[in-house]
Amino acid sequence: MYISDDTRLFIRQHRNDDVRRLALQGSKSPGVDMPVALQQIRGWQIARSKIPSWAALDDLVYPPHLNMEQCSSEPAARYKAEVIARLMRGMEASHALSVVDLTGGFGVDFAFICQGLRHETNETCETKETYVEQDPQLCAISSHNFPLLGLSPQVVCGDAATYLRQLAAADVIYLDPARRDAHGAKTFAMADCTPDVCQLRDELLAKSRFTVVKLSPMLDWHEAVRALREVSEVHIVAIGGECKELLLVLHRHSMNPMVTCVNDGESFSFKSDETADFEAFASEIDLLNKSKQYLYEPNAAIMKAGCFGVLASRLGVQALSRNSHLFVASHFIERFPGRKFLISSVSSMNKQELRRSLGGIDCGNVAVRNFPLKAEELRRRLKLKDGGNVYIFGTTLSEGQHRLLLCRQIHG
Repeated sequence: MYISDDTRLFIRQHRNDDVRRLALQGSKSPGVDMPVALQQIRGWQIARSKIPSWAALDDLVYPPHLNMEQCSSEPAARYKAEVIARLMRGMEASHALSVVDLTGGFGVDFAFICQGLRHETNETCETKETYVEQDPQLCAISSHNFPLLGLSPQVVCGDAATYLRQLAAADVIYLDPARRDAHGAKTFAMADCTPDVCQLRDELLAKSRFTVVKLSPMLDWHEAVRALREVSEVHIVAIGGECKELLLVLHRHSMNPMVTCVNDGESFSFKSDETADFEAFASEIDLLNKSKQYLYEPNAAIMKAGCFGVLASRLGVQALSRNSHLFVASHFIERFPGRKFLISSVSSMNKQELRRSLGGIDCGNVAVRNFPLKAEELRRRLKLKDGGNVYIFGTTLSEGQHRLLLCRQIHG
């Protein structure tokens, strides 16, 4: 993608400026291709936080805003690279290890996958990397960027399904179906994405050792596994407390996949057929007569997985109620996948109890789980400002009592 010297200089000089203000000043820089400059400045500003290692590189070209929104963040891309490098670990080195990205896009996932593969093999065996993308503009941008990233893959400008039909075989195929309909509206059902992975499933399994599919975090992972059937791994990836991706690894003749919940370095895995009677861990709990109680709040990936019975059974915690998604124990569990708190007091909504529990507290971090009030409503009712070191959870116990748990967070 050609960018003139004047435009490049303008981009470097103004990349920290407000894009909307720059757009109004376009006539002051007649030698500058202003639409290109604004796209590059806006892209770099997003990359600065989303893909920081790329933003540090000079002369990288960025795509339109929608493509920047849709591309993976650096932590998510690195995680996928780790998964794929592990899948390819130990494969026979009698042939070039091959990876094909059928939906290349801006190339973030593909680049990190390729870099991870090279690091895994220490360049002791040959690798063959193929990037496929049907958008000619994205192909041109990626072709410009790959050498700057130390990569020299085969770039194919074409349709994913068409390329798959002519592909002989690959060790790993990766695809991230576009989650937009014909009108540009967001969608998440596999049948509404392009390409439709369910329609390509048999061919993907026949032509790869492993196929890794990135799906919407809105999807129910059970339904996705049932639809694709031969799934060996499920990865629920959360970043910054928000579920970002659902990754499925397809492998011939696989059943009962391993499910891994990942949230900012925390990891919890279980087999999909592993069961535990959640009711046994959701009985009446005496919070008032315990000298020391710890409260545990599962992270976003655990919440998405819904593996509460397995979690309680493995870690020895008790659920406050079936629908609270909060757990307690009389001992500290450092490896619990989520936030950890020490309960300092428990109160009903009785005014006298509230005065005793909240005496001297004028601000707090208020959250609700299975509670009749929203968090903001509860904060107003308690007359608290937001913030501080106190955490207050409004919840409902298994016997239906509404309680406030006053806590302080434990880090580590």
